[in-house]
Amino acid sequence: MSVMFHPLRVRAIEPDTAEAVIVSFEVPDELRETFGFTQGQYLTLRKTIDGQDLRRSYSICAGVDDGELRVGVRKVKGGVFSNWINAELKVGDEISVMAPQGRFFVPLLPQAQRHHVGIAGGSGITPILSIMKTVLAREPRSQFTLLYGNRSLQSTMFKEELEDLKNRYMSRLVLHHVFSDEPTDAPLNMGRMDRDKIGDFLRSVVPAQAIAQAYVCGPFQMNDEAEAALLAAGVPEDRIHIERFGIAQAPSGAQKADAVVHEAQPGDAESARIVIIRDGLRREIQFDKQQPSILDAASACGMEVPFSCTSGVCGTCRAKVVEGEVRMERNFALDKNEVAAGFILTCQAHPVTERVILSFDER
Repeated sequence: MSVMFHPLRVRAIEPDTAEAVIVSFEVPDELRETFGFTQGQYLTLRKTIDGQDLRRSYSICAGVDDGELRVGVRKVKGGVFSNWINAELKVGDEISVMAPQGRFFVPLLPQAQRHHVGIAGGSGITPILSIMKTVLAREPRSQFTLLYGNRSLQSTMFKEELEDLKNRYMSRLVLHHVFSDEPTDAPLNMGRMDRDKIGDFLRSVVPAQAIAQAYVCGPFQMNDEAEAALLAAGVPEDRIHIERFGIAQAPSGAQKADAVVHEAQPGDAESARIVIIRDGLRREIQFDKQQPSILDAASACGMEVPFSCTSGVCGTCRAKVVEGEVRMERNFALDKNEVAAGFILTCQAHPVTERVILSFDER
């Protein structure tokens, strides 16, 4: 067992919709500090399924003050892990879990009087629910507006919990549901969550100048549409926070979007010595130009380094370049400030210089 993963027992599994469950974990006293989390973070789960060692990341849906650790898991078409959780996982089972990770949050200020806005699509509500619950509890003078898109009310995750929150914080929480496949009385609440729809809400419901922080999480295209609408409305870029859990869909007949072609590019080092720092220890490995990534090279040498999606989306494999230069195939997890500070996704990284020093300890 890797020291990065800890066995946690499943305390409860609650059906949420026909396609999703909420999984709660027992956290032993000796791991309470390890599994303390910040609103908006995620857990990486690990399980051998049909002989495959699989890892998947799922957002925590509890508020920081809820006193529990739980994630929401919606079945994904063809998703081995999510379908296994929904069909096979049982209360009392143990599953390997990595400590919480992620940077989809802003520091909360108990004395602040701010307007937070969440824009969620489908299971993208999961981290935003955690953020919303924590904001409402820890910033008692702030308010939260949620714009939440789904196919229908029946497919809406956490609908009862959202209503309970609305009843508890009637003057501070505003909910707006948008359904793509179900008629409503108000045209504003019908249709797809594209930039026009989101722009309509920003013009009529939440003026851009009132938005202190905006959180966006949903399918890849919705994230881009929401970001475009927020920027067009005048919300400053540094107030817009996006959590991505998927990647763009390729056109019909094109190469699958999640199939990264790791090919050497002009300028890549023919070979390189990679020094990897983790938990204060240094290990040097050899990298050959034909290897798919620095993460693959480290794993091939038997190193236990953090990773999950290997698609450049989750950010679990994030490390900092201390010396040398690397190139990334793609990046959907790091913002421009993180990249400027030297952070990379090792699952997408190729050395450009013949010596590179990376640190997993600078998170």
